[in-house]
Amino acid sequence: MPSGDRAHSRWSRLPLPGPCPLCAPAQKRFLRSLRSPWRPGSLPHIPGCRMGPAVVGAPARPPAPAPGRPSPSAALSAKETFLVLSLHNKLRSKVQPPAANMQKLEWSEELAQLATARVAGCLASPAPPPAPQLGWSETLLPVGAGGFVELLERWFAEGHRYDYGAARCTGNATCNHYTQLVWATSGRVGCSRQLCTGTRGRSQAFACAYRPGGNWELSGAPIAPYQRGPWCSLCTAGLSGCFKSWDHGGGLCEVPRNPCRMSCRNGGHLNVSSCRCHCPPGYTGRYCQGERLLGWMRMSRMLAARSRRVNGAHACAQCVCRVSVVLGGEQCMSRVRFPFHTCDVTIDGDCFMVSPEADTYYGAKAKCQEKGAMLAQISNQKVQDILAFFLSRLESSNRVTDTDFETRNFWIGLTYKMSKASFRWDTGEPSTFTSFAFGQPDNQGFGNCVEMQASAAFNWNDQRCKTRNRYLCQFAQEHISQWQRDP
Repeated sequence: MPSGDRAHSRWSRLPLPGPCPLCAPAQKRFLRSLRSPWRPGSLPHIPGCRMGPAVVGAPARPPAPAPGRPSPSAALSAKETFLVLSLHNKLRSKVQPPAANMQKLEWSEELAQLATARVAGCLASPAPPPAPQLGWSETLLPVGAGGFVELLERWFAEGHRYDYGAARCTGNATCNHYTQLVWATSGRVGCSRQLCTGTRGRSQAFACAYRPGGNWELSGAPIAPYQRGPWCSLCTAGLSGCFKSWDHGGGLCEVPRNPCRMSCRNGGHLNVSSCRCHCPPGYTGRYCQGERLLGWMRMSRMLAARSRRVNGAHACAQCVCRVSVVLGGEQCMSRVRFPFHTCDVTIDGDCFMVSPEADTYYGAKAKCQEKGAMLAQISNQKVQDILAFFLSRLESSNRVTDTDFETRNFWIGLTYKMSKASFRWDTGEPSTFTSFAFGQPDNQGFGNCVEMQASAAFNWNDQRCKTRNRYLCQFAQEHISQWQRDP
């Protein structure tokens, strides 16, 4: 017999160890007392039972931080991240009065890292100033005062002192934590905490970063954090879904699971970005509804002929529109008298003026250019929030000198370019930020000009360029510096 076989035979004759009679009852009693499922290595030492080599002991505690120094920063666990995010959305769904445009927050690891860097110094340095795309909430609490759950509820409780109608906190109280927590257009959040020790004892630093930020001001006064109205009634086109959990008070605007609101049949695949069905061989139609190859050929010819007719009509309508503007004569050359020494709204150094008169899109564009300005170019959520708030308060306080306008909407400098198949600003730049209302844009080719729509909380709508609207002119900082102010 080979030596290897002899060795195997010798070991095979050894008796296998049976179950430990002392371990079983003790283990059963201990497992019954646990609230969470058993995990390897989580059982303590049980008398009478020998710990096997595969069982790993409990990890040692990390050393306590030296006095006067912060502890090593520990990112939130997956469970803590879920808890913080869920509580954010739960509280946002409970604002009063109800919010019509409150977005569902999503977690951002990038923002969580920024928050970690912020609390690393135990909030010793001043809070960073609000950036166009970033907002902060932070607090330093003594150890034992609670964690993120208690902190977020404390921030939300500031809302009891908030007057929505006046868009400010009552008395001398502060509500900045509350307003940032419930800022409707903030879509992402990241938070972190830090254990700190110092001469006054141990404390915890908490910070949350939000993008886009909030707590914007208009002429030194804060603006309201959200639009009042039925839940999800003023969601934008990109957030047309309405999310509501079992413990929520109302719905939150979110990216819909199926933004196209359609499905493909017969095994077709829906391209969400283009809202088109990619059909398997032998099927065609918008929904892959079962037309065979021969039917597809007939349909393609019909669609091609229809496309030629429609495109011709589009081109003709666009040509007529442009010619009518060129030949408009005195109507297009009428002037709007702006007060050069004042701005209706100033945002980050740019001046925005609201016209007292109405005109077509191209007429409004010409009048702004006559003054050295351009139709407003809204580049980020901060500008959109402030302008929407200002226009919502304007109707009851602003005197309109020209009542010849068809809507309560306002032109901005954005048009749909057929050659580019995209919306572009009058400067030729593509639009990297949009705030189209729910269901918009829906009229490319017929409504190529963009307005801020009053009925949609001044989110955007594509409209016929011949519509007479009031409009917003924007002056850059270099133009403002040249103005001569009255003595």
